[in-house]
Amino acid sequence: MASDLLSIAVSGARAARGALDVTAQNIANASSDGYVRRSLRIEEVSASGGAGRIGDISLSGSRIAEIRRNADSFLQGEVRRTSGDLERANTELKGLRNMESALEQSGVFSSIVEFEAALQQLAGDPVDPSRRAAVIGEATTLASKFNITASSFDAVGEGLRFEADAQVSEANVIGGELARVNLRLTRAGAGSSDRAALLDQRDQLLERLSGFTSITTNFESDGTVAVALGASPTQSFVQGGTSQTLSSAVAADGTLSFAVNGQPVSPGSGSLAGASLALTELASVRGRLDTIAASLADTVNNAQAAGVALDGTQGQPIFSGTTAGTLTVVMTQGQGLATAPTGAGAGSRDDSNLNALRQSLASLNPAQQLNGLLFDVSSKVAGRTVTQGALDTIASSARISLEQQSGVDLDTEAANLIRFQQAFQASGRAMQAASDIFDTLLGIGR
Repeated sequence: MASDLLSIAVSGARAARGALDVTAQNIANASSDGYVRRSLRIEEVSASGGAGRIGDISLSGSRIAEIRRNADSFLQGEVRRTSGDLERANTELKGLRNMESALEQSGVFSSIVEFEAALQQLAGDPVDPSRRAAVIGEATTLASKFNITASSFDAVGEGLRFEADAQVSEANVIGGELARVNLRLTRAGAGSSDRAALLDQRDQLLERLSGFTSITTNFESDGTVAVALGASPTQSFVQGGTSQTLSSAVAADGTLSFAVNGQPVSPGSGSLAGASLALTELASVRGRLDTIAASLADTVNNAQAAGVALDGTQGQPIFSGTTAGTLTVVMTQGQGLATAPTGAGAGSRDDSNLNALRQSLASLNPAQQLNGLLFDVSSKVAGRTVTQGALDTIASSARISLEQQSGVDLDTEAANLIRFQQAFQASGRAMQAASDIFDTLLGIGR
C-alpha cells in the first residue's frame, strides 16, 4: 500500500511540475509574437490488479496526456483573411498616393496654363522677338514637366514591381519553410511540446503568407497543412513536404501577372493583389497622360503646318514625341513660330494662324483634361483611404479576438502558479506520508 501511495504521489508531483513548467512557459512568452497559450491535460492512470488481485483496480496516479494549444482555427482564419485584405488596401493606396504626388508636384498643369498665357501675350505683338522667345521657353518647360511626370510615374511603377518581386521571393521561402514544418510535424509526438511549437511556427508562416496573397488551407489530423494560392481558381502551393514556385511577369504596360509553376493565378488579396491593382491604375493614368501630351503636340504642330514663320517659310513642328516621356521641343528660335497664315509675306503682323492655334488649344483644353486626370486619381485616393480605414478596424478587431482567445493572461497564469504549486506540495505531503507508513511497517517487523 505504501509503495502504491508513493508511486501515486510521485506521478502527481510529476504532473504538477509539468503544469508549473507549462505555466512558466506561458509567462515567459506572454509577449512573443505568434505564441499560443499552452495548457496541460492530465489524466488518471489505472491498471488491473496484479497476481492474486484479479478484478481489483490498482490506482496508479496521474500522467500528462498532452500539451494543448489554446488555438481557434476559425479566428486564425479570420485574422489571415482580414490581414490580407488590409495589406491589399495598404499597397494599392500607397501606389495611388504616389501617383497623386507625381501629378501634383511635377507642375505640368501650371506649365500648360503658362504656355497658353505666353501664346496670348504673343497675340498682342506677333513679331516681338522677346514674346516669341517666351513661347519657345514655355514650350520647353512644358515638355520638361511632362517628362518629369512620366519619370515620376516610372519610379512609382518600379517601386511597386520591386516590392512585389521581393514579396514573391519571400512567399517562396515561406512555402519551403511550411513544407519543412509539415515533415517535422509527421515525426513529432502527439501532444508533445515540440509539436505545439511546430504548430505555432506553422500558423505564423500561414499568416505571413496571407499578407502577400489569398490562401486556402486544408489541415490534416497530424497538423500538416496543404496550401493553395489565389482566388478562384486556386493553385496548389504546398502539399506535404513539397512546395511549388510562385513567379511574376511584367507586361508591356508595366502591369504584373502571377503564376504557380507556370499556371496563372490571381492573388485575390494581400500586398501582391494591391500592387497589381495599383500598377493597372498606373498604366491607365499613364496612358491618359500620354494622350494629353500627344494631343497637345499634334494640335500645336498642325497649326504650325497651316501657317508661315516670321521669314515667310512654311511653319515647322514645335514638338516631337508621342508620349509624355518622349515629348521634346525641336524648335530653337522664336522666329519659327507660324503666327501668320499661309501666303503671308515675311514679317507679317497677321496673327490669324496664331488665333487658330489658340482656338484649337481652347477646344482641346489640355489643362482641363489634366485637371480631370488629377481629380480622378485624388477621388480614388479618398475612396481607398476610407476603405483602408474600415479594413484596418476589421483586421484589428479580428486580431484582438484571437489574442483574447489564444493569448497569455498573466492574471490567469499567476493563479495557476499558486494552484499547481499547492498540488505539487500536496503530492510531496503524500510522499512523506508513504515514507512514514513504510518506516512504521519496518518498525513493526523488528
